[in-house]
Amino acid sequence: MTDGPVAFVLGGGGVLGAVEVGMLRALFRAGLRPDLVLGTSIGAVNGALVAADPTETVTDRLVRLWASPEASEVYGDSVARQLRRFAARTHLHSPRPLRRLLEAELGAETTFGELKVPFRCCAASIERAAEHWFSTGPVVPAVVASASVPGLLPPAEVGGEHYVDGGIVNSIPVGEAVALGARRVFVLQVGRIERPLTPPRRPWEVAQVAFEIARRHRFARELAALPDGVEVHVLPTGGLEPRDDSPWAYRDMAAVGRRISRAYIASRDYLAALDR
Repeated sequence: MTDGPVAFVLGGGGVLGAVEVGMLRALFRAGLRPDLVLGTSIGAVNGALVAADPTETVTDRLVRLWASPEASEVYGDSVARQLRRFAARTHLHSPRPLRRLLEAELGAETTFGELKVPFRCCAASIERAAEHWFSTGPVVPAVVASASVPGLLPPAEVGGEHYVDGGIVNSIPVGEAVALGARRVFVLQVGRIERPLTPPRRPWEVAQVAFEIARRHRFARELAALPDGVEVHVLPTGGLEPRDDSPWAYRDMAAVGRRISRAYIASRDYLAALDR
């Protein structure tokens, strides 16, 4: 492998982000540690915890967190409550459960400077219609902003500006890691880029396909523009299930354990092959 700073890049993908826990376990057990962590959306949630504790211990913590009642509460409102909120506002769920979860895990006042390795997370600014990277100040508001999926959670206000999910502008931020000096980049992605796209057949698939085209296009462009001497490894998920494409997949916490296990085995085997 190439020598130089190592970056872990954790992409977006909602509840499918459980696969990143399996990938993290494989990385740590292979003796790999990050010098830099970047995250978008659910990758910002997972990534913030890794930056706070960049050891294998964090994977046990993440497994417990993903299986916890607190995690289920993030998108756990009843359908009736969701519809009442959506009728009166612009989103289905309250951001309070996500904020409480992050405050419990990271500390409400923890700043980026207090994390054990440098961490950055991406959000989309509404007022500037631009990509924004948080790297200073309190961590929790930044991560909430990065993970504020439009329609599911309201825009997050930070410093008088409003932000929505970073996946809209940079879902798998390889280019940012390279710009910050990373020479080895390990991409933790939720598996959608492993699957071919097909034309939409149902109304909700239209937005899904459009978003995937935009997301994959930027990722492919950044991979094609890698400078000499930079090594990028896209870790495998071990496969997704057909129901992962459902519009309600973001609420399905039951498959968390399977996703983590499959991703761990697939990524473990991938990393072992690199050393042969």
